[in-house]
Amino acid sequence: MAPAPAPAQDPRLSVIRGTIREVPNFPKDGILFQDITTTLLDPVAFGHCIELLYERYRDKGVDVVAGFEARGLIFGAPLSLRLKCAFVPLRKPKKLPGETIGEAYDLEYGSDRIEMHVGHVKEGDRVLLVDDLIATGGTMVAGIKLMKKVKAEIVEAACILELPLLKGKDKLVEHDVSLYTMVEKDVL
Repeated sequence: MAPAPAPAQDPRLSVIRGTIREVPNFPKDGILFQDITTTLLDPVAFGHCIELLYERYRDKGVDVVAGFEARGLIFGAPLSLRLKCAFVPLRKPKKLPGETIGEAYDLEYGSDRIEMHVGHVKEGDRVLLVDDLIATGGTMVAGIKLMKKVKAEIVEAACILELPLLKGKDKLVEHDVSLYTMVEKDVL
């Protein structure tokens, strides 16, 4: 599927872009970390993020918003309230009580695993995957695989920020999932 970019003419996007801080050499040397927590400091920019997501998905029949730890949780939870649907956190290992199902993945600077509670996403649920950023695509692909394990239908993947030089969205296309992003930055 072709990616679905946000409309470039929307003035809210420049407000969001202006709040994203770049932190050199974090979490290790050579990485120019894109810090979305500074967007959260600006209630106008944060509100724009939620409203743009809501406007895109309000008529898409979303049953579940699944947000990735950590910052995808911050954007996913208020979006689920606006959409009047369930919210399911996708967490790191040993963060959820009870029985979980999980999927391992690689990052641009390591590897990890995401998990969710068994039974919180059901077969046929229409799921929107939400995270703050897509870089190499490993985290999002793990979420896609996790939703396919439980036979859910993926509406789309949504992120505030994309780093297109790392080609993460190409991995989503391989899984027949489209990506919606608000801001792109050509940094490595």
